[in-house]
Formats: sequence, C-alpha cells, structure tokens
Amino acid sequence: MSTKLKSPDNLPNKPGVYIMYDASGTIIYIGKAKNLSKRVKSYFREKLDRPKTQILMSHFDSLEYIITNSEKEALILEATLIKKHRPRYNVQLKDDKRYPYVKITDEKFPRLLITRNITKNGVYFGPFTDVGSVKQTVKFLKSLFKIRTCRNMDGPCLNSQIDLCYAPCDGRITQEEYKEIINKIDLFFQGKYSTIVKNLKSEMLEAAANEEFEKAAVIRDQIASIEEIMEKQFVDLVDDDLDQDVIAIAQGESDVVVIIMPIRKGKIVGRDDFLMSGSQYDSSSEIIFAFIQQYYGYNRHVPKQILLDEDIDDKQLLEEWLSDLRGNKVNIRVPQKGVKLRLVKMAKKNAEIIEHQKKDMKNALVELKKYLKLERLPRVIEGYDISNISGKFAVGSKVSFMDGKPNKKKYKHFRMETPGPNDFAMMEELLTRRLKLIDSDPEPDLIVIDGGKGQLGMACGVLENLNLTHIPIIGLAKEFEEIYIPNAKRPVIIPKNNKALHLLQQVRDESHRFAITYHRKLRSKNIQASSLDDIVGIGKKRKIALLKEFGNIENIKKASIDELAKIDGMSRKTAENVYNYYH
Repeated sequence: MSTKLKSPDNLPNKPGVYIMYDASGTIIYIGKAKNLSKRVKSYFREKLDRPKTQILMSHFDSLEYIITNSEKEALILEATLIKKHRPRYNVQLKDDKRYPYVKITDEKFPRLLITRNITKNGVYFGPFTDVGSVKQTVKFLKSLFKIRTCRNMDGPCLNSQIDLCYAPCDGRITQEEYKEIINKIDLFFQGKYSTIVKNLKSEMLEAAANEEFEKAAVIRDQIASIEEIMEKQFVDLVDDDLDQDVIAIAQGESDVVVIIMPIRKGKIVGRDDFLMSGSQYDSSSEIIFAFIQQYYGYNRHVPKQILLDEDIDDKQLLEEWLSDLRGNKVNIRVPQKGVKLRLVKMAKKNAEIIEHQKKDMKNALVELKKYLKLERLPRVIEGYDISNISGKFAVGSKVSFMDGKPNKKKYKHFRMETPGPNDFAMMEELLTRRLKLIDSDPEPDLIVIDGGKGQLGMACGVLENLNLTHIPIIGLAKEFEEIYIPNAKRPVIIPKNNKALHLLQQVRDESHRFAITYHRKLRSKNIQASSLDDIVGIGKKRKIALLKEFGNIENIKKASIDELAKIDGMSRKTAENVYNYYH
C-alpha cells in the first residue's frame, strides 16, 4: 500500500517505509519504522533535538508511506529505495558504481570479466576498490586456468595456439572438465585457497598415477602459483575457521571513511575503503548501520561474523536480515580482547590514515588555490603532454585528477595530425581538440602543461580562440619546478616540501607517463606489422610459432636458417625467406 499526505495524522501502527518530499516533489529522506505512526510523529514535535531533523523538517512538504509485513521487510525496502533515489539527507555509500566487480558469466563455457554493471545473469564478486589489483588477479587466473576470453566461440584463436586457452570452441575440453575449472575460480574469490590447493594436489597425484605426466606438471605449476600468491598477499591468523568481515570508520568534516577487511579461512584477504556521504549530523552507530545495510544489500558474500569497533542500535534486526541472506546464522560482535580486538584496531587505524590522507589532500588543494590566486578550489585538474620521436607516432595525452587523485575514467589519448617534429604546434592541436569537447567532457578547474613561458603563451592563445580564458592554466617548467601563470612577469615558486607542488608534479608526471606508454604501444605494433607480416610464406600460425619460440623480433633477426627451420610448421624455404628478409 502507498499513499501521500501532508501530516502524520492517521498513519497506521504497522511496520513500513516513509518517504519525505520537499515542495518541488524531490525525495529528501527515506526511513524505515517498526511502527509508522510513532516514528513519523517524532519528526513533528515542537522541539526537535537533533540538527539533522531540524534541517530536514525545514525542507519538508509531504510524505508517502509503504506498509510492509515486518520490520525486516522495511529494512530491505529502505535500502533499495535509498540506492535508487539517493536522497539528500540519508547517509549513503558514496560512488558505489565506480568500483568494479568480477563476473563469472552464465554461458555454457563461462568467461571471467571485470564489470561495473550488475545484471541478473552470472555470479559476481566485489566490489573491488583497487582496480589495478583486480586486473592483475583476473589476468593471473585466466592464464593459470586457461579459460576462454573470446566473446564468440568461432574456432581456435591465438590464445589456444600459444597455450593460454583449452579451446572449448574446438572440443579440446568437455563441459564437465571446464566446469571444474570455473569451480576453482569461484573458490578462489571466496578465499578458500587451501581447498583449491588440496583438490589440485589430488588431481596431480591421480594424473601421475595414470602416467599423464604432462597434465601433472601443469597442475604442479598451478599449485606453486597459488601458494606463491597466498604467501605474498595474505596474513595468516592461525584459526582456519575464521570467516569474518572487520568494519571500522573514521569521521571527517563532510563524509566518513569506512574500512572493511575480509577474513576467509583465517587469512586477511584484502582491504577495501569506502566513503559514506551525508553523514555530518549522524552518529557513528547510524553510519555503521547504514553501511552494513547498503553494502551487503546486493551480490556480496555475507560472512559468519562481522566485527565492529563499537556497538550499534537495531543490531538484532541486521543479524536476522544477514542470516537470511547467508542461509545460516550471522553474528555482529564488538570484540573486547585477543586477536579479534587487534583486527578491529588495525581496521580503525587504516580508516584514520585514509581520513588523514584525505585531509592532507584537501589542504594541498587549499594551498594550490592560495599560491595560484584561484577563485575556487581546483577540484578537477587536467594535465597534458606530447610524445613522439622525430615527429613519428606522435600522440597527446590528457589526464584528469579529481580532489587530488587520478580519475582514470577521464583519461584520453589523441593521435596527433600535426606534422612534426613540432611540439608547440602539437600541443596547440591537443588543447584545441580537447577543449572543443567541453559539451561532453566538462571544463576543468585548472590546466597544467609541461613547459615554461613559450608553451604557456601558446596555450593561452588556444583558450582565447575558443573564448575559454576564464579557465585557469599554468606551465610547470621541469628544470627548476617554476610555475608560470598568464600575465605574470615572474614565475611562482612553491616550496619543494609543499604538498601543493607535489600534486602539480604528480599531474605533470602522470600525463607524461600516459603519453609515452601509448607512444611505445604504437611503435611496438608498427614494428610487428612491418616485418613478419611482409615475409612470403609467413601467415598467422607461423608468425605465432616464431614469436612463441624466439620471444621477439630481435631474436628472430639473429636466428640462423637452421634454427628457423626447426620451428613447428616451418619449411626450409620459408626459413630462408625469413633469414634473407632480415639480412
């Protein structure tokens, strides 16, 4: 049932969710209640104790309520509606969509993907806040277990030819055998590493007993790889039965850092950090409650136990809901001694460090605003650079920093059209092309280019031509780290130990790294395309065989005709063609 009204009169004495609107019809708050009538009436008292309630009610115009069968149902509905509408005065898990998940697809022969979009299909693990780490993990698992990566199974691909895929498209592995591999990957993301190793050891012994020594060697290498990863990345806590999440918070001025450390089979398997926004007027108990409600609300592993650094209200309600999600009993505890207390203190310390780093970064932006005499805080900073060798394979890069941190979703490469070498003209082209995209990619608060007065003058000319002179721009000269600003006779000098200068250096260095990486990639592609592909008799299979055996083009150039002819699939004549091409 759902209805809209202006006052709390005649509300039912039943559990449910209430939705508050302002005069424009925008949802400003969503709450749950064991008793709708009693809970909502508390907002309409003459004297309101809490600042948050006072502010909320100053914007209140009307409310809607939805009756549920139980308080637990109200809890679930509240979390769903908060995620959907993101009301201004609710404590919210901030920017959840920016974090990727790992997905096992529900195809006949599943793939392993990194995605930010969750659908009803497939199995998901995450979210993972360290994007680089999750990419490495997925890459490691793909190569370790040789699962397919191609979208369309239309015949053996390059990976199968260089022994990185079992080629289910070619019938080289059965669906049952492939499913066993996927089960191992599932166990990996659940943290059950010892189970994977135990199963692999049994398979290795069985293969050896059947004299399948090649298969046994492959499994042996898989075991060694997993044990190496375990040794490097996980802290052992001795108790193999531990299945816990440790949660702690550190409150800042406008938001809260939440740390969650998952423990699986007695090992710390990672650490994720999140921000909770809209928390200025909420107690730590309310913030932790909101985090647990929103974090475990969708496609996440629910552990047997959750450890907190302080107790929370309505703990029993959360435990009942989490137990339903898990399928058996879940406990929320505040440890008082021993290993569990040390874990909570560790999580708390991590949260405080991140909050301190956030504060330092904000201070750096404030310092930057002061030194550069900017009208507003430079929350979005963009850096630009050019990379080329004598004008060849010339590329430009744009990197973007948001609140002092790289925002890689806004990075962009440009293939330069200006003939070179002419770095000034190329930078002019780069800035012009980027700033013409302002409708789809909003303008930054500050532009940083690598160079001194000359480069800055050229860049200011671009802004003038595009009527964008209101965008602040600086040149950072590398030799003495001098900062040049428009219409100033002398450069600005920021002390070497100042965080504002460190931030500008990071932007400049990152734009250089991003440009040169792309430049090397283009050069590498060109080298491969211009040599082997041009040799008579060298097709796709022979090219792969040569690269697999010799590793790179340089080694192929050094090889003799006899060495080339020994390669699988090579004839004497083709070997001579290769040798003669390079000599």
